[in-house]
Amino acid sequence: MLKKHLLALVAAGAISIAAPFAAAQDNQSNDQQAPPSQENGGRHHGPPDPARRTAELTKQLNLTSDQQAKVLSVLQSERSQMESLHQDTSLSQQDRRTKMMDIRETTDSQIRALLDANQQKKWDEKQAKREQWMQNRHSGPPDSNSGQQAPPPQQ
Repeated sequence: MLKKHLLALVAAGAISIAAPFAAAQDNQSNDQQAPPSQENGGRHHGPPDPARRTAELTKQLNLTSDQQAKVLSVLQSERSQMESLHQDTSLSQQDRRTKMMDIRETTDSQIRALLDANQQKKWDEKQAKREQWMQNRHSGPPDSNSGQQAPPPQQ
C-alpha cells in the first residue's frame, strides 16, 4: 500500500514538473505558426515593428510596392521619433503623451496621403474603428449620478 502511494506521489510530482515545460513548448510552436497582431486580438510588447505594420497594411489596403516602401519609411520615422521621446526624461508624462499623439497623427496623415481614393476609404474605416476602440478602452464606468447601471457581464 505504501508503494502505491509513493508511486502516485512520484508520478504526480513528475507531471507537475513537466507540465510547464510542455506548455512552454506548445506556446512556442503556436507563436511560430501565427505571430500575434493587433488585428487578431493579440498583444504586442514594445514598439510596433514597422515592417510588420507595413505587411499588415499591404494586406488590408492592397498597397503597391512603391507605396510599401514609402509607408515603411514613414513608420520607421515614427518609431525613431517615439523611441527618442521615450528616452526624453525632461518631459512630464502628460507632455510626452501629447507629443506621442502628435507623432501618431502626423504618421497617419502621411500614410493617408500615399493612398488612392479606394485605399483612403478603407484607411478611414480602419481609423474610425481604432478611435472607437480607444474610446471604449478609456471610458470608465457610467456616472453614478446618471441613474444608469452598467450592464451585467456577459458569460
